[in-house]
Amino acid sequence: MACPILGPKCSAYYMIISVWGVVMLVLMGIFFYIRTPSLFEDISVDEEEWHKAKMTLDFVKSKYEDNAVNCWIAAGLYAILFVFSFIQQRMNARQTYETS
Repeated sequence: MACPILGPKCSAYYMIISVWGVVMLVLMGIFFYIRTPSLFEDISVDEEEWHKAKMTLDFVKSKYEDNAVNCWIAAGLYAILFVFSFIQQRMNARQTYETS
């Protein structure tokens, strides 16, 4: 039988944080994907890169889409953390049940 890596409180904490991370990052990814104007300052546009692309709208659209994909990748990582924390929580619950 495997031994849990995280304690019960730590795994519960990571589960809560990861749920919030998934929700927040999925929503931010959606807002980047629909090119919300209020997020314009959060796209990484280098001035040299901006002038090389001749200041086109397609360049800005691609930067928005890059940020959306990055948010969705981070949300996926938080989902993996949730699964790991959930497994750890179950292992802790089983271990407590077996020792009592």
